[in-house]
Amino acid sequence: MEIQNDLLDSLDRDMLITVLMCLDDPADIVRAGSVSRAWRDFVISNGVCKQICLRLFPQLSSVARLIDISNRMEKPVDVECSSSIEWDYEKMEHRTYASLAQRLTSSEMESCIAAAISASSTDNDPEESIQNTLEPRDRVGRRASYWSSSGQKNAAVPEKLTYKLVSDICVITEISVQPFQAFFQANSPIYSAKAVRFHMGHQILSDNGEGDHQGQGGKQSDDGKFIWTYTSEEFPMAQEKCLQKFKLPQAVLCIGGILQIELLGRVQKQEMDGLLYICITHVQVMGRSLSPVFGVEILEPSGKFLLKYDSQARYCPPTSAGGSVETPEGSMLAPGLLQRRHVRGWEILNLFRGNIGVEVYDSDDENNDSDEEFDA
Repeated sequence: MEIQNDLLDSLDRDMLITVLMCLDDPADIVRAGSVSRAWRDFVISNGVCKQICLRLFPQLSSVARLIDISNRMEKPVDVECSSSIEWDYEKMEHRTYASLAQRLTSSEMESCIAAAISASSTDNDPEESIQNTLEPRDRVGRRASYWSSSGQKNAAVPEKLTYKLVSDICVITEISVQPFQAFFQANSPIYSAKAVRFHMGHQILSDNGEGDHQGQGGKQSDDGKFIWTYTSEEFPMAQEKCLQKFKLPQAVLCIGGILQIELLGRVQKQEMDGLLYICITHVQVMGRSLSPVFGVEILEPSGKFLLKYDSQARYCPPTSAGGSVETPEGSMLAPGLLQRRHVRGWEILNLFRGNIGVEVYDSDDENNDSDEEFDA
């Protein structure tokens, strides 16, 4: 086939970046970088994968520094460093955000709750502790398993349940809460809330590791121990004994690994004392952890964070019976990997629906990073 003009020669830089940003699948960016050496250099030098990640999750704009801990590489601080060192960093940044983009857009779902931290009140501790909400059953043996707030005369008094997630950086998509039905009381009342709201963020840590000062960039909780960088809308809660699922309008990147469930409004009085209570049987948090490939370190008091990338670590995603992983688009990839293939010119052109020919880049001419970008 006669080789014609490359798109790099036909479109200016801003236009080409605009076209690339219209791609829905981050894997297509990696494929674009496999077309030729010039395409690879263009994708890397313009930080296209990073721009895709920022578009998907604006919380990543708070990244102050990026470190590849396995290769001990971070952004050079020497303003007079060599261009080769700068280029090595740009390649590392490209690999990092390519791997991050894949994980952020994965369809994999897993339980992301690790431990219960605290409740704003507890009626009978430890019998009615927040720890009981980690148990999916409402009975353990002959004992009822639930958390109960203290009683209140005012129905507007809220309650808060705070949890630690499985890692300091998680993508959360759905939170479920099951009210408790007091089967041992007359008429088996259900102690639900009127509504729920969710907060995500991180703990405030001082230099000595204690939570005794306020950071910036989020809403401080009442007890001064946490910074909330995300607050959801209010979701109405039904007075029903079932695991009620609250799907977030968009997936949320929780940086810091702390989730708080705010229970708004009381609907059920206890007959014996006439006070209003909220009781919860079980809490479930669904999403996916970015650990061990990614980790964070909060930089107080700025609210920015250090993003750590371990290029040697590997996820262990669940596989289907055939040993493959289903992507959001429904295509099947090898477990944890982007299918390894070098894109031909006509394939990338189909992405742009054009008819300009592109010379195919043979990556064997150089140590090409594209095969590794989606391995993590």
